[in-house]
Amino acid sequence: MAQENAAFSPGPEEPPRRRGRQRYVEKDGRCNVQQGNVRETYRYLTDLFTTLVDLQWRLSLLFFVLAYALTWLFFGAIWWLIAYGRGDLEHLEDTAWTPCVNNLNGFVAAFLFSIETETTIGYGHRVITDQCPEGIVLLLLQAILGSMVNAFMVGCMFVKISQPNKRAATLVFSSNAVVSLRDGRLCLMFRVGDLRSSHIVEASIRAKLIRSRQTLEGEFIPLHQTDLSVGFDTGDDRLFLVSPLVISHEIDAASPFWEASRRALERDDFEIVVILEGMVEATGMTCQARSSYLVDEVLWGHRFTSVLTLEDGFYEVDYASFHETFEVPTPSCSARELAEAAARLDAHLYWSIPSRLDEKGHSYGTGKFPD
Repeated sequence: MAQENAAFSPGPEEPPRRRGRQRYVEKDGRCNVQQGNVRETYRYLTDLFTTLVDLQWRLSLLFFVLAYALTWLFFGAIWWLIAYGRGDLEHLEDTAWTPCVNNLNGFVAAFLFSIETETTIGYGHRVITDQCPEGIVLLLLQAILGSMVNAFMVGCMFVKISQPNKRAATLVFSSNAVVSLRDGRLCLMFRVGDLRSSHIVEASIRAKLIRSRQTLEGEFIPLHQTDLSVGFDTGDDRLFLVSPLVISHEIDAASPFWEASRRALERDDFEIVVILEGMVEATGMTCQARSSYLVDEVLWGHRFTSVLTLEDGFYEVDYASFHETFEVPTPSCSARELAEAAARLDAHLYWSIPSRLDEKGHSYGTGKFPD
């Protein structure tokens, strides 16, 4: 019994070991991975639309401007070549001469006519004549290609502007994860919340344990990913995220932390990545928010402070206390040792009750009453 009581005792406090571990996923959700030595760069061009959407804003704007400017310059040069080849530039003052394009007297005029043609401005000063079949063909070609450039570039900018990445900025995770008892069982918990009044539809949560491991054959697997159950079997992973929720991972026999005590956890080296997914209610687009917890950010023997209060006719969330925790009595042993101690205690109570009943029955049979 002394060992069982010792298992439930908080134990001496030890400062957590500070580590210089490189994060796999940053706290703001950015994945800290860079692709190097990619030789098959042509694969990026096979999906040019996604490549342009994934570019940084300054590069996207640069490609946007270049796509139009180069198209205007290209067709402007062709219009100038047509005028030069037909001799229109040599008969500028000849009123009897019918040029391909009226009032086209140089390259600048050809460039402006190219812009007017592709953007369908049509100022009316420069206009193509019916005596230029090559100009008519070029006009049709520029109108078609110009529409394609418009559709492609405007589509890229629209998709880039409407990306739900910024929506994830208002989905917040607690700065720390905690380990404490829930219904007599050790649980690893973290909190999520949504700062906006427009909600995330069909929200779901996942958690991954990132930890290097070595197989029985000696193979080293860096950054091995293991699922942490946060209620997939029971449906608790599907959230109604109207107010902040505490997500719980029960440390049971299927958990990778089953045999981890407080001291072993502080000496371990891992990262817990949490992923919140759902659809933005306003746009219907899928949104994903990510965060992570290192060993130093997992607080053993803590619980989250309540942030929800009942006011006059509504519930109020105090996000000033969203990241706050407080200490609670928590055994420092592993979940396995805790379950074994509870099983021994249950077995002791189970066998002690019949023995006491037997003693009472023997006393009644002999005519002696128990004290």
